[in-house]
Amino acid sequence: MLRSLQLDSTHRVILALRLSSLLFLFSSVLSVHGYYPTRANIFIYAGCSQEKYQPSSPFEANLNSFLSSVISSSSQIIYNSFAIGNDTSAPSEGAIYGLYQCRGDLHPTECAKCVGRSVNQIGLVCPYTLGASLQLEGCYLRYEHSGDFLGKLDTGLRYRKCSKAVASDTEFFRRRDDVLADLQGANGFRVSSSGLVQGFAQCFGDLTVSDCSSCLTDAVGKLKSLCGSAAAADVFLGQCYARYWASGYYDEPGSSNDDQVGKSVAIIVGVFAGLAILVILLSICKKTMGKSFFPILLMPIMKQIIGK
Repeated sequence: MLRSLQLDSTHRVILALRLSSLLFLFSSVLSVHGYYPTRANIFIYAGCSQEKYQPSSPFEANLNSFLSSVISSSSQIIYNSFAIGNDTSAPSEGAIYGLYQCRGDLHPTECAKCVGRSVNQIGLVCPYTLGASLQLEGCYLRYEHSGDFLGKLDTGLRYRKCSKAVASDTEFFRRRDDVLADLQGANGFRVSSSGLVQGFAQCFGDLTVSDCSSCLTDAVGKLKSLCGSAAAADVFLGQCYARYWASGYYDEPGSSNDDQVGKSVAIIVGVFAGLAILVILLSICKKTMGKSFFPILLMPIMKQIIGK
């Protein structure tokens, strides 16, 4: 009876160790292929005003209120604007205006995560500033002491990125131009594709239809003039952005280094998670089987992990 229980315990430990090794390998594979962390959290650009506010000032209190409102709202809708402390009874130096917007294809849960990350980062990137903006891949956050920017067309260039050029590929350029022409007609968020070329564009939620069209026309023009024959290109203006890419471009090794830090972190987390499970299970094994049996049990499992 005792021998039967020992064998059954041994089988359970061996199975657990094999499962832990598979978990370790699976987590590494997922992170290498970019399934996590999500690309929505990739940093694009930030802008900070020169003017500063004092700690514990009315502006700081209203800024904290604005950021709390942003987090709460982003789990419900992908765009919202705010005006806090602008009533006649409040001190004018504390007024704050701001907005956030998520990419149109993000689920509200992912939108809230992206906005939450922006809220956590904006104070680190722009400490004690009266105005700041932060663009991540999946969302945008901005606040100012004045509300003049809300609903006002702004086509100033904020960021651009151009990949390597495509050499003499007339079919690619024809498809690209089809996609860009379609994106110019977007009202809010639009995805487009033609053959192997894909793209999307978006305007901020406070723009009118005509202003959105003007902004995207400008963005598309800058994509062509600034990036020429690039296989992929991004242009972010003050209140809209547009992107196109050759199909599979973002999946090619080395095509984009923007998320390499995130991938490296994910791999490290996966490694430590797998090692932690192994340590716990091997500790149980040691207590159950004794020191002499421990190396015999470990050897075949380790051979499976390293593939020898």
